[in-house]
Amino acid sequence: MDILWGTFVNAAAVILGCLAGMLLPGMPERVRDIIMQGLGLVILFLGISMGIKTGNFIFVIISLAAGGAIGEILKLDARLQSAGEWLQNAVKKMSPGNKSTVAEGFVTATLLFCVGAMAVLGSIDSGLRGDHTILYTKSMLDGISAMLLTTMLGFGVIFSAIAVLLYQGTIALSAKLITSFLSTAELSAVVMEVSAVGGVLIAGIGISMLQIKKINVVNLLPSIFIIAGLVLLSKKFYIDL
Repeated sequence: MDILWGTFVNAAAVILGCLAGMLLPGMPERVRDIIMQGLGLVILFLGISMGIKTGNFIFVIISLAAGGAIGEILKLDARLQSAGEWLQNAVKKMSPGNKSTVAEGFVTATLLFCVGAMAVLGSIDSGLRGDHTILYTKSMLDGISAMLLTTMLGFGVIFSAIAVLLYQGTIALSAKLITSFLSTAELSAVVMEVSAVGGVLIAGIGISMLQIKKINVVNLLPSIFIIAGLVLLSKKFYIDL
């Protein structure tokens, strides 16, 4: 389907980046550390710049609090870790005698590639207008990130391409489906606030990567859906907190 083309390109870029990373010679630990620090700083800055664009901080606070509670109750982080460990066991024969980091690579890359404004906005743009420009740009960034992450965390990063397909593909198809139910103003408001919450989560990833504080971003993911619901309810009932 044409509306999924941008998502397919994005997933392919992740796979190619991972393969390129596996071909690179081993990097000294100090080089990998500085690359991770630089990437963490960029991600933190990106998250902050996205988060401050919200038009309703109260909704952001409510969605993060409620989303975090739901994520903890559902144990989303544990479930995602289990999926990564299952992959780790499935590919164990591919790395005999070595400590596998498949689970860590899968989880880290999935969060990095799926939680953010470009993933949401790009998928929505693909679904609503068939315009893949944002996802093409994201594909280049993700390809480079996948290459660097693979040199540090191993080939578990490649499995995040599956998450990219499912996550962005679902958003694109959903956006196409709900076009007839939302006004332009409602859609614009939802995109802005979802991007703001996504920015806060991206900042959390940056903080974790910089080893300042471990942020359980996975369990905060439901906040993205809660903020969308709050915005739509506020538009419907003219609520402005």
